[in-house]
Amino acid sequence: TGVLSKELASRKIRVNSVNPGATLSEGTQAAGLYGIESDFEKQLVAMTPLNRIGTPADIARVVAFLASDDSGWLTGEIIQASGGLR
Repeated sequence: TGVLSKELASRKIRVNSVNPGATLSEGTQAAGLYGIESDFEKQLVAMTPLNRIGTPADIARVVAFLASDDSGWLTGEIIQASGGLR
C-alpha cells in the first residue's frame, strides 16, 4: 500500500486498503463462525469496543468513502474497519 501509493501518486492514483474485522457474511455463517451465537462469537463481541460483529454494509461504506472525492487527501492508508478491535 505504501510503496504503490508513492509510485502511483504522480498519476493521481490513490492506493489505500481496507482491513475488515469480524464480519457476518454467508461465508462466515456457513463456516459456523458467526450468526449462530457460538461461544466464539460471544467472546469476540465482548472484546469489540462497538460490541457487535460487522456487516458487509459496514465494510462497503468504508470502501465507498475511499472511492469518493471526500477521501481525495488519503493515499497509502490502511483502514482498520473492525469496530475498534485491534
